Amino acid sequence: MQALVYTGTQTLIYREEKNPKLINGESIIKVSASGICGSDMHAYHGKDSRRIPPLILGHEISGIINEGKASGKKVVLNPLITCGSCDYCKSNREHLCSKRVVLGMNKPIERQGGFAEYVSIPDKNIYELPKNLDMKEAPIAEPTAVALHAVEIGEKTISKPIHNNKILIIGAGAIGLLCGLILSKVKKCKDITIVDPNDKRLKESLKYLDADGYKPDSTNIVSGNYSLVFDTVGLEATRQQSIKCVKPGGVIIHIGLTQPSGNFDFRKTTLQEITFIGTYCYTNKDFEKTLKILNDKEIGSLDWIEYRQLKDGSSAFKEIHDGQCTAPKIILLV
Repeated sequence: MQALVYTGTQTLIYREEKNPKLINGESIIKVSASGICGSDMHAYHGKDSRRIPPLILGHEISGIINEGKASGKKVVLNPLITCGSCDYCKSNREHLCSKRVVLGMNKPIERQGGFAEYVSIPDKNIYELPKNLDMKEAPIAEPTAVALHAVEIGEKTISKPIHNNKILIIGAGAIGLLCGLILSKVKKCKDITIVDPNDKRLKESLKYLDADGYKPDSTNIVSGNYSLVFDTVGLEATRQQSIKCVKPGGVIIHIGLTQPSGNFDFRKTTLQEITFIGTYCYTNKDFEKTLKILNDKEIGSLDWIEYRQLKDGSSAFKEIHDGQCTAPKIILLV
């Protein structure tokens, strides 16, 4: 099969690779589309210890079952593979399973990803493609589930109904935009601000999101003004902005992990009783709920997605790296 292989820092090669072999309890998927995630970019930059080259990246995947129990069925994949038997898995918190593995990683166990013609995955991770969702759009289900999980944790934690809060989203990439769309269109929030240093990407996101948009250093971003803050980037600088902007008694939802360490204002979080919550991936129920949201068109048009051919994937990664990509999401078509 042809695959886009991560072979070293900032290096991807489109080449022939061995087809995955069918094993018991799994199916082989003929990949139709696979999205580029921020974590794929993290690997591309050589900063992800869970993704060691050579490796086929990609975990936002749609396709058709090629070999397995339901051959020919159009599907979308939940790439988070868990044991199914631990306390977390049994209590519907599968994403916290200590044995979890994600497609497109080789630590702790190698699972080749979806930037290829074929990928193998356990049958329990396969979902039928919703009838109102286009195959090429379907990889957006995975990041939408990430955003939904984060928004609903914020909703459960904040003291007032979520639609009555002043909300700040840091980062206008796919996760930031999806958080905003879920907040505005599904949760009916009216007072949303989104910030991003990339003017072009910010303007592109604001075409689809009913929100105020500014650069992070804008004077319109007032300290202590937001009761709910979503940091979808995860830099030391964005965490500092989160702490600076959140109200006393407010909530910070930390999603991004671009820079996993750095200074943190524990004094303010303690004296002002600020709740800081890290969120990771999603549960199976979140994923199922996401598919219904997408099928029912609850977050509106997905025209903000940009498409490229898999063979041109290397140039797409470089464009994102160089800050030249305005689209919040690029999906590679196989």
